Formats: sequence, C-alpha cells, structure tokens
Amino acid sequence: MPNTGSSCTETSASQGPPLWLLAELTYRCPLQCPYCSNPLDFAQYKTELSTSEWIDVFTQARALGAAQLGFSGGEPLVREDLVELIAAARDLGYYTNLISSGMGLTQAKLEAFRDAGLDHIQISFQASDEQVNNLLAGSRKAFEQKLAMARAVKAAGYPMVLNFVTHRHNIDQIERIIELCLALEADFVELATCQYYGWAHLNRAGLLPTKAQLDHAEAVTNRYRAQLEAEGHPCKLIFVTPDYYEERPKGCMNGWGNIFLSITPDGTALPCHSARQLPVSFPSVKEHSLSHIWYDSFGFNRFRGYDWMPEPCRSCDEKERDFGGCRCQAYMLTGDASQADPVCSKSPHHHKILAARAEAEQPQPPIEALTFRNERTSRIICKG
Repeated sequence: MPNTGSSCTETSASQGPPLWLLAELTYRCPLQCPYCSNPLDFAQYKTELSTSEWIDVFTQARALGAAQLGFSGGEPLVREDLVELIAAARDLGYYTNLISSGMGLTQAKLEAFRDAGLDHIQISFQASDEQVNNLLAGSRKAFEQKLAMARAVKAAGYPMVLNFVTHRHNIDQIERIIELCLALEADFVELATCQYYGWAHLNRAGLLPTKAQLDHAEAVTNRYRAQLEAEGHPCKLIFVTPDYYEERPKGCMNGWGNIFLSITPDGTALPCHSARQLPVSFPSVKEHSLSHIWYDSFGFNRFRGYDWMPEPCRSCDEKERDFGGCRCQAYMLTGDASQADPVCSKSPHHHKILAARAEAEQPQPPIEALTFRNERTSRIICKG
C-alpha cells in the first residue's frame, strides 16, 4: 500500500471523525451551467467507482462516524445504480440527501427513491425566468422539467428544498425567484450567491454582482423573511453572501478535514469538493482505507489545526473562528494555498478582492459570452 506521507501525528491523534460524506457519483451532467463547481478539466476523469466500491465507501465512512450522506455530481441521476446506492445507505443508517438539477428525474424514479429510503431531495434552478434558466442550463426544456419535478417532489411528501445560484444575470429578479419558490410551496430556499470556484471562478468577471445588486437582493430577502415570519409561514429563506463582499473569511467547511469528507467519481478523497485543484497529493479509496485517509494522510492533515499558518493568521485572534479562510480561494488568488484567504482585510493580498469588486462595477458582456461547462470546453482546458 503506498505511503501517503503524513507526519502530523499530533493533529491526527486529536482529530474527530467525519460527520458529513459527500458522494460525487459522477461528473456527467446534461446541463452546462457556467458556475459549476466541478473541476475545469473534468473531461479527463472518466473512471467512476462501481456500485460495490461506493457501498464499501459508505460502509467505511459510517463506521468512522459519518451520519449524513449527500449524493451529488455532476448529475447523480445519470447513475443507473442510484436506487441501489440509496438503499445501501439507508441500511447503514445514513440520513440521505439527493442534490440534483431535476434533469432525468421522473415520477417512477421518485417512487423508487422513496421506497429505497431517500430522506431529502434538493432541486436547483438557474433562474425564475424560463428563457434565462434555459440559457444558463444549456437546455431548452430545463425550466419546464424542473417545475414539474419540484411539484412532484412536494407531492411525494419530501421537504421542498430549492436552490437558486444567484449572480449578476439573475439577482435582480430576486423577488420573482422568491415568489416562484412560494408558489411551489417550498419549505427551504437557498439563495446562494455564486462562490467562485471551478467554472464560476473562470467566469467570475461575468458573474460577480455589483454591491448595489447584492444589497438590493439581501434587502428584498429580509423583507420577505419578516413577512413570512409575521404570517407564520413555514418557508425558510437562506441568503448566502459571496465571500468577495466580506471583510473576514467564512470558516470554510468548518475547518480543513474537520467534519466534511468528499469522494470524487474516481475515488479520490478530498477535505472539500474544490480541493482537487490544489497542488496537494490526495489519496484514493482504491488504495487506502478511509480511516487512514481521514486520520493519517498528508492531504487531510496538510491544513488541519493552526501550525501550518503563516502571519497574519498565526497570531490572529480570529483564527479559531475562520481557520484562515478557504485554502482553495487562497490558492486561486495568490498561487499559494498556505496564504491567508485574500477575502480577509488583514491579508496582504486583499487588494485582489478589491480589484474584483471594482471590476464588477464595470459593464459586463451578456450571458452568451460566458464559458459554459461542457465536455468540449473541458477537453480544451485539459490540453492547456
């Protein structure tokens, strides 16, 4: 068995178990969203874990302490063994969550998922407007399919959980988005402004909203929150501000390798779903046990704790709250994953965030000018 090179015995000895397992079953997807968090070079990763390999991953993670399991992608619905995987997860005692675009979902599949024990389904939309939604998705029938499946999910008795990724091309329609969610009888709505990883980072200049757009959207959301609360309405609105408009970074993933474990389609284990882009060697479940990966591998111990931190993070009195911010963001913006997250105003690289905000205030090209996530574009990126 190859050695994964950990020398962080003190950190691994004090590390708690993973609690949340994300199974990225596939990078295949019928949509072409220009803000997808999948790797830019996803086309080079064709191998996917088999049904039995995935079930072995679920079994090992459950033994370590993982309690919640998310099925993600790409689009997890393209996996023909999804019902079998859901049933196996249920038998192991997981709370299971299907994170889907709704494309490929049918009434028959919904019934099969329910019978297999699926607990939760989240459907994503690109916009409240059919034309914008379909343009961003790269499918002329996406909006119609999503509406139908959202209603079917509700009728099947699942919690109605909707996700709208907001950006400069749809955030001004926030009121219409919320009204659509209410019409669909949503229980939870995540209005998640783009976080700039993967394809969203590639398209950042065309996606980052202006400060005025963001402030307006948050004000509208707060107004609806107050109204819904006063009426005793069950719908909960969650508004996620992009890191780029913060002065302090979020505690990314509750700390590196702290509670979150992601397995990619080919079996690479990651401490967050975006970490594959980092110049760090991450282990594979095909070569190592999850126990070794979680507690002893170099990749998972690389940014655990505080010893790895340079200044200004090392002496910062907020480091136990934000853990130095996002390692992927630090790498994308500075070329060095050990740097302070440039979102932090204390970072010597904070000017890069200020420059991005200033760029967002300038006129930007239309949606059609964005680089869309698809196999052809990914293959070009693979070639460099």
